[in-house]
Amino acid sequence: MLPAHDIEAICGARHGDPFSVLGPHPAAPGQISVRCFLPSAQTVVVQTVDGQTLGPLRQKHSDGFFEGLVPAETATSYRLHVQWTNGLSTLIDDPYRFPTVLGEMDVWLLGEGKHLRPFEVLGALSCEMLGVAGSRFAVWAPNASRVSVVGDFNFWDGRRHPMRLRRECGVWELFLPGVALGSKYKFEIRSQGGQVLPARADPYALQAELRPATASVIGKLPAPLPLDTRRQRANALDAPISIYEVHLGSWRRNADEGNRWLTWDELAETLVPYAVDMGFTHLELLPISEHPFDGSWGYQPVGLYAPTSRFGDAAGFARLVARCHAEGIGLILDWVPAHFPSDPHGLANFDGTHLYEYADPREGFHNDWNTLIYNLGRTEVSNFLLGNALYWLERFGVDGLRVDAVASMLYRDYSRKAGEWIPNVHGGRENLEAIAFLKRLNEVIGAERPQAITLAEESTAFPAVSRPTYAGGLGFHYKWNMGWMHDSLVYMARDPIHRKHHHGEITFSMIYAFNENFVLPISHDEVVHGKGSLLKKMPGDRWQQFANLRAFLGYMFAHPGKKLLFMGCEFAQDREWNHDQSLDWHLLQHAEHEGVQRLVRDLNHFYRSTPALYQQDFVPAGFEWIEHNDAERSVLSFIRRGVDEHSFVVAVCNFTPTVWPSYRLGVPEPGQYRECLNTDSVHYGGSNVGTPLGAATAENIPWHGRPHSIVLTLPPLATVLLELINHG
Repeated sequence: MLPAHDIEAICGARHGDPFSVLGPHPAAPGQISVRCFLPSAQTVVVQTVDGQTLGPLRQKHSDGFFEGLVPAETATSYRLHVQWTNGLSTLIDDPYRFPTVLGEMDVWLLGEGKHLRPFEVLGALSCEMLGVAGSRFAVWAPNASRVSVVGDFNFWDGRRHPMRLRRECGVWELFLPGVALGSKYKFEIRSQGGQVLPARADPYALQAELRPATASVIGKLPAPLPLDTRRQRANALDAPISIYEVHLGSWRRNADEGNRWLTWDELAETLVPYAVDMGFTHLELLPISEHPFDGSWGYQPVGLYAPTSRFGDAAGFARLVARCHAEGIGLILDWVPAHFPSDPHGLANFDGTHLYEYADPREGFHNDWNTLIYNLGRTEVSNFLLGNALYWLERFGVDGLRVDAVASMLYRDYSRKAGEWIPNVHGGRENLEAIAFLKRLNEVIGAERPQAITLAEESTAFPAVSRPTYAGGLGFHYKWNMGWMHDSLVYMARDPIHRKHHHGEITFSMIYAFNENFVLPISHDEVVHGKGSLLKKMPGDRWQQFANLRAFLGYMFAHPGKKLLFMGCEFAQDREWNHDQSLDWHLLQHAEHEGVQRLVRDLNHFYRSTPALYQQDFVPAGFEWIEHNDAERSVLSFIRRGVDEHSFVVAVCNFTPTVWPSYRLGVPEPGQYRECLNTDSVHYGGSNVGTPLGAATAENIPWHGRPHSIVLTLPPLATVLLELINHG
């Protein structure tokens, strides 16, 4: 006889081993005992799969617990014919007659934290088992006393489908027959202390409901995509990379339909062609993993494996990536492994313990963002994130991951006062677990997806961020140059009359330009929180603001390093970015804004067609100063070189509103130099000052330490790029 306390525990959703009670169990010789828990069932009859009646089950508990004896040969193939109290009847497969979901190798790999692709076995996956269609569920919650699947298929009732615990790895699992793609679900977890926690979204969910709803949705696991050598070449260190950073919810909205977001397919039809026309090589999307709060811009994700439902389903996102690649555009995702929010349906206190986060708030709580910090010392947690990186790279084919807030991961005292942080085992401030995770992340991506790149948003002087791990580095391909961004914007914000006293701000970046593989970022962070738009950072009257902006953009594209520009900056948006509104596309009706857009388009296309501007971004051979000490006139000039000895571009920047006629400039070779881009051109909204006929012939007059020189007319607040067109 089944003990009464087992029946009571099942009916009360407290039993930690439901398979020991429910389903088929040996009984008298030649018979099995079938037990099921079906609240609101009136009668239950066991049938063969072809409809033959094997016998009724007796109700053993008024809440809906049934038990009865049937022939033993039906142990793995019976069905239950249920008559419900509402008069309806259904034929169901008993979930508790099916075998384990996880294979022994998966259990071992998960237990060891060595499963590179845990998304293949955890979460909810549509499948067949014993010839029956349904979905398999698996969730890591090693400290729970009971876990149930709840969803729109079982009235969100945690009593109905408790799961089996695989103790070797702390994973609870269950196969539910008949539960199909598109079904909504969560996990109901009871802690060791007996508390029923708020229902949790699936950490590995492939889809999610649109906020404010928080359920997970059973999605289809995308097939792995083959390696693409064309994308590997396009992402290489010596390739032209100009990134257009985009927040999809505010790039453009459909004003005719209530200011709604565009769908993935609408973005594929509008954003991708726009990026192609503008000459950008890559799109970088602010985080698209599911997140509950629009105002976080995606930086507080709850569903790391689910493309946000704001724009449609995961298949739509896959089509967007495919459209990018078909048009020759790369796609980079902003990725957030540094922290996660404390929303009750998320990862916080997941199984009643600090499972994903550090337990001590001195390690596990971000004061700046009111978020929790992943405990990367747990192999299961680091594997959760590592698997997520491979998921986006392999299953959707994205080109790379821009890793957010790396500095906050590297240092235990990040944004903390003395006494508010815990030193590492050596007494230092470095987070050794996070450093080990980042190295492993980059090593695994390099081995498993060599076409992909990683980019670190790292704002400190931590050494060798973009150097290989075998050379002592963190292994990133690229690092954002936050120093260049800060110094150059501070310099550009100064009144030109004062710039001569701060000339070092605009030249200092070359002291360290080759310490890392740098991306020059003018990102969303520079146009929010009261900082104003990029245009409004510029001093002077309206004309000077636009001229300063054009000069700065020209300087940026000539400076060593890959490029990144946030949306709206390419046409000089006036106002600060607002994530709830579309960009101000109407500004392009005005010539000054259209001129900036035209300049960025021309800069991108010139940059991509000129190897001297990208082939040697990260080695000293790619750059030479001509003159960096002309502080009095706020002029700087330099040479960018390609791998071919005759491949070079001369850049001259004048950061005052003064025209400098007869400006003599030393040049590397004799011959005729053509003005191939002038940010003061009337074409871009400038005053159209420049060297007569747009060309100058070198003379045998030594200047700037060189045997040859040319005479230029330097336009006001402008950058001029020159190429040698006729050798002397």
